[in-house]
Amino acid sequence: MVSIRLTTSCLKRINEEIKSMMKHVLSAMVMNQPGVLAHISGMLASRAFNIESLAVGETERPDFSRITFVVAGDNKVVDQVRKQLEKIVTVVKVMDYRDQDILERDLMLLKVSTVESGLSKVKELAEIFRAKIVDVGQSHVMIELSGPERKIDAFIDLMRPFGILELVRTGRIALAREVSLSVEDALKPPTPFDTSEVEIEV
Repeated sequence: MVSIRLTTSCLKRINEEIKSMMKHVLSAMVMNQPGVLAHISGMLASRAFNIESLAVGETERPDFSRITFVVAGDNKVVDQVRKQLEKIVTVVKVMDYRDQDILERDLMLLKVSTVESGLSKVKELAEIFRAKIVDVGQSHVMIELSGPERKIDAFIDLMRPFGILELVRTGRIALAREVSLSVEDALKPPTPFDTSEVEIEV
């Protein structure tokens, strides 16, 4: 039996590395104005924040856009990013999803070779992951897949032996859940109103 003892400095370094790998999601509502994204990107770069991904898109209001950030680091780093974002005039609101139940998705398009293995094996794996084959060429297929980050990472790993030709991802987007309700419950028809016990005074 081998016994391994780690020094305090070694344990501290391991703990710091684990913290640096933690990922947190922030979302910022910003005004739709020229230069907003460049301003925010410049601020993040100048302070050397480790941003894993950044996704920008329209919202329910045409005059606002939502930017979703995936920040790598501990709580102190996330707090610093949030505070810096809140200082920017064109940032209307910053949502911190650390302590919230959220629904998050990532979208990927992947072009994979079918020269060696043929289409059938790639198609079989795509069906297991509920991915869509959106384009077929003579020597490749293009696959669309959305879902949690870990699901997409796992699918990419399975596709590597076939030969990945091109790959693009949107980065994570997220929204907070308002009510803890299952899909089955949400799709149930409403219970009919029972009028048999209702008394009407005339």
